[in-house]
Amino acid sequence: MIKGTAIIGFLFFSLIGTISCNIAAGSYAYAEVYKLKVTESELVSIIQEFKKNNPDYCVPDEVQVKDGRSDKNDHWYHIYFYYKEENKIVYTWVRQFDRETTDFAFVALNNGLTLGNWKDINNDFSRKENKLEKAKFEQRILNKIKLKIK
Repeated sequence: MIKGTAIIGFLFFSLIGTISCNIAAGSYAYAEVYKLKVTESELVSIIQEFKKNNPDYCVPDEVQVKDGRSDKNDHWYHIYFYYKEENKIVYTWVRQFDRETTDFAFVALNNGLTLGNWKDINNDFSRKENKLEKAKFEQRILNKIKLKIK
C-alpha cells in the first residue's frame, strides 16, 4: 500500500513538473531580464545611439527584422542586434516596469541571417552554452548600454 502510494505520488509530481516546464508562464518565459533604472524611452534612445555608434551590431538590411513595436497594442519594444563574428541575430526587448525602471530582456539568438533558426536563452542551450551566451551579451551589449544610463 505504501509502496503504491509512493509510486503514484512520484508519477503525479513528475507529471506536474513536466507540464510546468512545457507550459511556461508569460510570453517570454525563458528570457533573461535585466532591470535598469531608466525609462523605456530613454533606454530605447540609448540603444539607438549605441547601434548608431557601433554599426557592426546592426542587423544587415536584407534581414526582415525591424526594431520597434509590432503594433500600437504591443507591450514590448523589440530590438535586434547582430554578432558579425558569429553571424547571429540577437533578439531583445524593452518594457517599462514601473515609473523608474525598465526591463531589458535577452530573449533568443538566431543562427545566420535566415530567420527561423532561433534558440531561446535559458531553454535551448546547454548550461555551459547558456552561461557563455549571457556573458557575451552582457559584455558586448548590456554593460556598454549601462554605462550610458545616468
